[in-house]
Amino acid sequence: MTSSPYIPSTDNDRKEMIEAIGVKNFEGLLTDIPKNFLFPELKLQDKLSEPELVDYFTELGNKNVASKIKSSFLGGGSYNHYIPSTVKAMIQRGEFLTAYTPYQPEASQGTLQVGFEFQTMIAQLFEMDVCNAGMYDGPTALAEAALMACRIKRNNKIVIHESISEKLLDVLKSYSKWQDIEIIHADQINISKEEDLACLLVQSPDKNGEIIDVESFSDQIHEKNGLLIQHTYPTSLGLLKPPGSLNVDIATAEGQSLGVPLSLGGPYIGLLTCKNEYIRQLPGRIIGQTVDKNGKISFALTLQTREQHIRRESATSNICTSTQLIGLMVAVYVATMGPHGIKHIAETCFHRAHYMAKKLDQIEGFNLLSKDFFNEFVIQTDISVSKINSFLLENGIEGGIDISADGKNLIMLAVTELNSPSNIEETLNLLGGLSE
Repeated sequence: MTSSPYIPSTDNDRKEMIEAIGVKNFEGLLTDIPKNFLFPELKLQDKLSEPELVDYFTELGNKNVASKIKSSFLGGGSYNHYIPSTVKAMIQRGEFLTAYTPYQPEASQGTLQVGFEFQTMIAQLFEMDVCNAGMYDGPTALAEAALMACRIKRNNKIVIHESISEKLLDVLKSYSKWQDIEIIHADQINISKEEDLACLLVQSPDKNGEIIDVESFSDQIHEKNGLLIQHTYPTSLGLLKPPGSLNVDIATAEGQSLGVPLSLGGPYIGLLTCKNEYIRQLPGRIIGQTVDKNGKISFALTLQTREQHIRRESATSNICTSTQLIGLMVAVYVATMGPHGIKHIAETCFHRAHYMAKKLDQIEGFNLLSKDFFNEFVIQTDISVSKINSFLLENGIEGGIDISADGKNLIMLAVTELNSPSNIEETLNLLGGLSE
């Protein structure tokens, strides 16, 4: 094994470790790997200077379809929203380049303050009492919320409304598989005749973009001593009633639409909020504001006995990866946009989506199936969705998600503020020509 300037271990250090392990040399650690996979010839090209290397990777990058996209109508949980320049500027500041996990408040005041502001603004957006400092992503936030309800109610029955997407349900199944938890589909039972239930999970806007009357389920599940949990799309809360006004007990969301780039699916951040009475079962980190010995405002992690680094198997969750960087993006975005900005974005998404849906419904061969939706809608077509998407991609436009089922061609399209009126008109004209 050759030495490396990036590895601090000396030759003597490595020799001592190898002897302690009980092998003759480094290669002895690799005996479980098939020989045909060991030390392959890398076939690297000749070395390049830095400008040559940049040109080379630029050329490779330009082969990606993304570099040719003029407009995108993809959604399904990840949305193409504009990110203000303040986000990138703030995440590079030194105040936030502190501890990865802020267990030491004296070294992490910048990170802790951002987390506190994040919690405050998300709780206000959702009109919920409390919010934690972030989960892995939206699906894990919902799964954790369901497990949280099971602990609170000491009950293992989780009811899933038909509005919940399969992606969310798959993660919940993974989380609950070894915990003796029963997942029940609401359309297969009569909730009023069931015994006590832990919770009912509802998604609004739902998996197809439809707005669900979440509040109508409140009395129904509360009569069964269960909790009502809503998974939502945070941008929609600039226009729609927030979970806190719908008598929801726990509310979750994927925070990507609030200032986080699409980035091939991650990293994202899960938003998890609840009523104050359930705070001690709220998983993840919670940051509190206090004062130091000099009376100055300071921040620290609080209620830490809920966390796995203290209580291990008795903790509320085993989440250990910090999402503070993504939380910073969200906090800067929400602070930059403010209530009026978020409302404006939501209204723009809503009106442009409804305009496009109405116009598409007027094109022969396209039939709008959605009724009450925010910015995502379903169209049934006479043409295969793969043909539609391929045709649009040839013209620099990403189409929608193929959700075809039961022999029907179904496409789900999402419209955001980045789909300009000219983009929408161009897409409508292209689809109008395709249907002829």
